Amino acid sequence: MVFDYKKEYKEFYIPKNKPSIVEIPKMNYIAVRGQGNPNDESGDYKNSIGLLYAIAFTIKMSYKGPYKIDGYFEYVVPPLEGFWWQEGIKGMDYNKKDELNFISIIRLPDFVTKKDFDWAILEATNKKNQDFSKVEFLTYDESTCVQCMHIGSYDDEPKTVELMHKYMKDNGYELDITDTRYHHEIYISDPRRCKEERLKTVIRHPIKKGK
Repeated sequence: MVFDYKKEYKEFYIPKNKPSIVEIPKMNYIAVRGQGNPNDESGDYKNSIGLLYAIAFTIKMSYKGPYKIDGYFEYVVPPLEGFWWQEGIKGMDYNKKDELNFISIIRLPDFVTKKDFDWAILEATNKKNQDFSKVEFLTYDESTCVQCMHIGSYDDEPKTVELMHKYMKDNGYELDITDTRYHHEIYISDPRRCKEERLKTVIRHPIKKGK
């Protein structure tokens, strides 16, 4: 059976639509950094997604070629995710999308090493005749977070965030968004194939124990 991260790690990818506190282990990701409005068809964000998936599927399909990854097993490519921030703003101002910075990411299986990742970059570059120099191997330890499944438009996320922050405070935590800990979204639904009011997005915020 093909391994599906969403099904095997429901606590990370399919939380309930009410807030919860979760410990996120250190994970490795395919990552691309950029800036600007994610709705801009010719912007960094749209371009980053193409780069991410090209590398993700090069690694996923590697078993069909001569390059063999130790410990490889067949799996479903995990969902697209994103870390988001704006300079000088703790949280998100949804009215200032042009000022957004992001790191678009896709989780890597634990068996994928930096060596395997470097092979995939070279393989995709040669096969697609495309520049993948912006794609990086990112190790990230997210640690303690509050999260919730948001259902609906991305622009309606502040309602869910408000519930998350109330839950966080009620349980003795405070927000810990910093230069290295970000507003995090995991896109469970494909907006091209799902009505806006049914979109499922995991929202995750870093937290720490209150003083």
